[in-house]
Amino acid sequence: MQIVTFKVIITGEVNMTMCVGIDPGCSGALVLMGSTGGYIDHLNMPTIKVGTKSRVNGAAVAAWLRDYQIGHAYLEQVGAMPGQGTASMFTFGHAAGVIEGILQGLNIPYTLVTPQAWKKSAGLIGSDKDAARSRAIQLYPELRALDAKAKGQAIADALLIARYGAGLK
Repeated sequence: MQIVTFKVIITGEVNMTMCVGIDPGCSGALVLMGSTGGYIDHLNMPTIKVGTKSRVNGAAVAAWLRDYQIGHAYLEQVGAMPGQGTASMFTFGHAAGVIEGILQGLNIPYTLVTPQAWKKSAGLIGSDKDAARSRAIQLYPELRALDAKAKGQAIADALLIARYGAGLK
């Protein structure tokens, strides 16, 4: 029995520079986009259990990234958030560090992007958390993965981070 795997490029963009936007964290996502803003693929952050804690599955992220010829990655720059406990801050920072290490190990150039920068570019300053998902749905109405509340939010954030990196509003 032979198994054949196909990749579908939704926008039909070919022979272009691809970039990836990354919303780090165990509930984050990675979104692959073409240079003109066309959605190509996404990956909800894969995780594994280490004891009772969830950690980013670095091997799965690296395998997904290797499937594409990525010209540049845009990784959301993380920091401590008010009201966040020390354990959750450590877990979040650890996840971001795993992703940054993978990018370095795969020789993918990357830029750290502050949340304020990509949100300003998307017109989301002063908006609630779900505004990013709403904006992404406006830009990509055919992308059904955005419909899911939590996972859709992570995909929307990563999508808007990639758009920021590609210089698109």
